[in-house]
Amino acid sequence: MGRRLRMAVGAALLLLAAGSARAQVKPPEKPDEPAGRWSEARKKAVDIGSQPARDVGIAKREIPPILEKAFEDPYSLKGLKTCKALAAEVTGLNAVLGPDYGTVNAYEESRAGKLAEAGGSALVNSIIPFRGLVREVTGAAPADRRMNAAVDAGLARRGFLRGVHLKQGCKTRF
Repeated sequence: MGRRLRMAVGAALLLLAAGSARAQVKPPEKPDEPAGRWSEARKKAVDIGSQPARDVGIAKREIPPILEKAFEDPYSLKGLKTCKALAAEVTGLNAVLGPDYGTVNAYEESRAGKLAEAGGSALVNSIIPFRGLVREVTGAAPADRRMNAAVDAGLARRGFLRGVHLKQGCKTRF
């Protein structure tokens, strides 16, 4: 099984290196930042390659504290009396959730990247027989559901705080 796993992970990495798997809102590029194409592909490759370890409970994703706080009370304004405090909270959420929508965002999708991602995922996910059952037994599926709920709460909180920021007439940037 060890050789088969290494081969599958290697194939997934090769497939992902063929193109960056981007199907998201692209933030405006800054001239002093290197292009994130390969870093995105690397992140996807690591995520796909480590999926079997998460499925059997060897590796776990930790929920960031800011998302745990959002999950507990997404509409709290405790400690957020100033525009600066609101902007800092939104910036913290942006760091964990990724960039928010804006007026200059463009939707871009790399077909080759999406095919590589789908192929890599299918290959790696085929390694574990009865994967869905294994994920439930090991606790990986409930952990993913908790993470998804925390991300949803973080998205709701960020939208709420942006609305409060706008309503208060704040000029600070995120």
